[in-house]
Amino acid sequence: MKKILDYLLSSVYLLYFGILIVLFHPVQMFCFHLLGRRAHQTSVAVLNSLIMYGWYLTGSSMKFVFKKPLPTDRPLIIIANHQSMFDIPPILWFMRRNFPLFVSKIELGKGIPSISYNLRVCGSALIDRKDSKQAVEAIAEMGKFISKHNFSAAIFPEGTRSKTGEMKAFAVGGVATLLKNTENALVVPVAIRNTRKFNPTGMFPLTSFTAMSWTVLEPIEPAAFSAEEVVKKAEEAIRQVVNS
Repeated sequence: MKKILDYLLSSVYLLYFGILIVLFHPVQMFCFHLLGRRAHQTSVAVLNSLIMYGWYLTGSSMKFVFKKPLPTDRPLIIIANHQSMFDIPPILWFMRRNFPLFVSKIELGKGIPSISYNLRVCGSALIDRKDSKQAVEAIAEMGKFISKHNFSAAIFPEGTRSKTGEMKAFAVGGVATLLKNTENALVVPVAIRNTRKFNPTGMFPLTSFTAMSWTVLEPIEPAAFSAEEVVKKAEEAIRQVVNS
């Protein structure tokens, strides 16, 4: 019975999701070309709030917690564990005052209404995992971009999503490149729980009645530490929450 419910509610949600991303594609284009970057980022945040609150259609819930208020007068480097494509919408909505952009695989830059357009124009880093030189250059440009516009960069140092739900070791390279190319950045770890349970095998079916959470942890001032130490501190803090 539960499986039947998963299929039914997933169908309702995915219809809703599809309509949203098609409708918001021209909205994003209008905002970006006529109103500017910040208006465009606001439209992206609103889209992702609707994607996120649509999860209630599946009976699922989410909780977003800030351990401390975050500054808005300096760029953030947001470091999070990676469980699902649905890790992203709450970060874009609840951290919208910091204008988060994402390090994403280059394949997402085409073919998906709203999402691909946003990744191409907003300043996110679209990286080719088979070309390390291109990846480093794209992330470096992103660091310079968020410094110039006082935006923020979000990165998943695990790289790909864990197939088991267990956290993988965090890689240092992407974070190190951001730190090197971003002025006055503050590192902010974010622990994400249970999005893999909601989205275990792709977009369909989703698992109804899943409780998900995002916890924004104590920020790390990176100036006194090496990139390796910063990543280790973020990983340990996130792992403690995810495994609790």
